[in-house]
Amino acid sequence: MLTHLKIKNYALIERLELTPNPALNIITGETGAGKSIMLGAIGLLLGNRADTKTLYNPEDKCVIEGEFNLSGFIIKSLFEEEELDYEDHCIIRREISPQGKTRAFINDTPVNLETLRRIASQLMDVHSQHDNLLLGATEYQLQIVDTFAQNDTLLEKYKLDFSNYQKAYKAYDELVIDAKNSKKEFDYNSFLLDELQKAKLKGNELEGLEAELNKLENAEDVKSKLQQSAEILSGSEQSIISLFGTTLANLNAISQYGEHFKQLRERLNSCLIEIKDISNEIEGESEQVEIDNEKIEALQVRVDTIYHLLQKHQVKKDFDLLKIQSDLEVKVGRVLNLDENLAEAKAKVEKAEKALQKSAEALSKSRLNVLSTIEAQITSLLIDLGMPNAALKVENEFIKPSPTGINVVNLLFSANKGIKPQPLKNVASGGEFSRLMLAIKYILANKRALPTIVFDEIDTGISGEVSIKVGNMMREMSKSHQIIAITHLHQIAAQGSVHYFVYKDHSSERTVSRIKELSKDERIMEIAQMIGGQNPSVAILDNAREILEKHLQEQ
Repeated sequence: MLTHLKIKNYALIERLELTPNPALNIITGETGAGKSIMLGAIGLLLGNRADTKTLYNPEDKCVIEGEFNLSGFIIKSLFEEEELDYEDHCIIRREISPQGKTRAFINDTPVNLETLRRIASQLMDVHSQHDNLLLGATEYQLQIVDTFAQNDTLLEKYKLDFSNYQKAYKAYDELVIDAKNSKKEFDYNSFLLDELQKAKLKGNELEGLEAELNKLENAEDVKSKLQQSAEILSGSEQSIISLFGTTLANLNAISQYGEHFKQLRERLNSCLIEIKDISNEIEGESEQVEIDNEKIEALQVRVDTIYHLLQKHQVKKDFDLLKIQSDLEVKVGRVLNLDENLAEAKAKVEKAEKALQKSAEALSKSRLNVLSTIEAQITSLLIDLGMPNAALKVENEFIKPSPTGINVVNLLFSANKGIKPQPLKNVASGGEFSRLMLAIKYILANKRALPTIVFDEIDTGISGEVSIKVGNMMREMSKSHQIIAITHLHQIAAQGSVHYFVYKDHSSERTVSRIKELSKDERIMEIAQMIGGQNPSVAILDNAREILEKHLQEQ
């Protein structure tokens, strides 16, 4: 429940703080004093859109902060889903900067508006005239049935099965479409794949083939040049090695006459050894060079084949051809295994459909089981609320599985005898809507773990004995829920555990809205003024005192 509310720099509110009672909190005040403004501030905590025009001081930021006691309410899992720290004491804060930037925090952790709405909607339920309009929507009416039937677990299971069915059906549908397209391309892809497979590509093969082919195509010239070089080095009496040998013998003969002659001999001997080694390698290379025209032709065919494939598939590397071959194998294989894949996907759809049907029937059965009870309880309450001829009928229509189930419910209502119940949007007036919504909130109050319920002038269009019964219902609801009720009726105001008064303060240069908790005597005066105007008589004051004391004794 809400333990503390702080509003700063919002509309006519410069600064306002409120510590609500755990039971029934009454808020009254003059028209335009700021009651709806306070409700608007609470709406920001619930994730409503913000506007910089609402800033009291356009140069300062607006801060709306609510503190909540969550003990006793099963909501921890929701915090875990949103990856938020959970504590029994929760603080929700909304800020609006002068530049129009808004920020939201839950326990000082920044959150987006969707997360804020998801958490806050489990902490507070604000009923306003907007809810009267919302009541005419079939989606909202279905929510009423689910809340009354306490279908949270069944609805969660159905939504999971519905999501699984959609995923399975989408996968199957995509496979069917893919199959049609693949069959059209199958023959062409098979031809391309066969061509690539017959080529027996190895990847990065082309470079080596071209080098080997270049060598073979010039083999005759290479062999001739190697043989000439070998002849020059060692093939005759005037060869380089022979001349080196003669020169070495001369230096060896004179080496005894000087040390430097010995050094020249050694250097020349080293050169001779190296030249002999080179000569041997040249002769070996010459013997290995083959002139093989058949091999040249085979290599040329292989190179031409690879170049043809490169040009055909518009790639530059033979490695890319292997990638294309792999992709074609997948495409062709998919078509070859198409019947098996389609059968498997269809089986998954059928399995998901059976699970969906089972959970849909369970959810639908739970809904149908409570329709007559809802009709009876609400009709009984409407009679107590001064509508003796009221009749409510909840119609059910079966539909194909949708995100919310296989049911569409429609609340049909009639306030007058002899008039057949019609859809709410066609028959209910504002006052009738308010009483109907109160009856709905009342029967749902103990079905949902909702800490705080706010009623914004739900007493519109009622008076007298009916208003007393409305107050009784609110007081009854406050035994298990914190209730905050904005009202203009003294019969309801007198039943509050505490009474707050909203007023305009004109003492400064600018008017501001303020709120204060009324003492017993102040409550008597406020109730008396609600009965008889600004200057109530002694009799009216006594009446107000009697009404208040009676309700205080009952609490």
